[in-house]
Amino acid sequence: MLESLLPRYAQTVVRARTSYRPVEASNRRSSWRKDDRRLHVDAFPSNPNQGKCLLRVFSNINPNGEDRVWKLGEPFQAVARRYLPMIGRPLPGFARLLLTLGITKSLCSEYDHMMLRMHDAMKADQDYQANAPSSQLRLPAGSTWIVYSDSVSHAALSGQFMLEQTFLLPIEGMRDPSRSPLCVLQDMLGRTLC
Repeated sequence: MLESLLPRYAQTVVRARTSYRPVEASNRRSSWRKDDRRLHVDAFPSNPNQGKCLLRVFSNINPNGEDRVWKLGEPFQAVARRYLPMIGRPLPGFARLLLTLGITKSLCSEYDHMMLRMHDAMKADQDYQANAPSSQLRLPAGSTWIVYSDSVSHAALSGQFMLEQTFLLPIEGMRDPSRSPLCVLQDMLGRTLC
């Protein structure tokens, strides 16, 4: 499906994780880090992506006709400007240790470190959660949407029964790689992260 909608990506996109979410989003949390009702940009602790973009396809298959409700926050550049100064560099050898211990499935780059720290900092920041500019988006049952979930600050407020497919898109496959989180962070820091 993605290849027919976005044929430019067909040669470079890689299919990743698929999930089914039958649980009501407003009840789906076990800790503040996993609470998707909080604004965040996506970063996966056990699945580093070394700078590839997270292109995700979501489908609301709610049999009761209920909407999936999302909150959309600030553009990635604004989020990065706010949180990047708080994020230090990873400890030397730490990524190799995580891989050796089986905590990560591949080697965590400095980019992955920064994105995960930004994800966590956003979710932990109560002032940001309460006051960040945002808007609400209602996605009706039967709808499908595509989003770069590492570039779009978002939160899942409510809804049940959703299918999700993640694709990894190398920045070389993008029409405008300068808009990728990797390039935005590298421009802000003045160094290579992957």
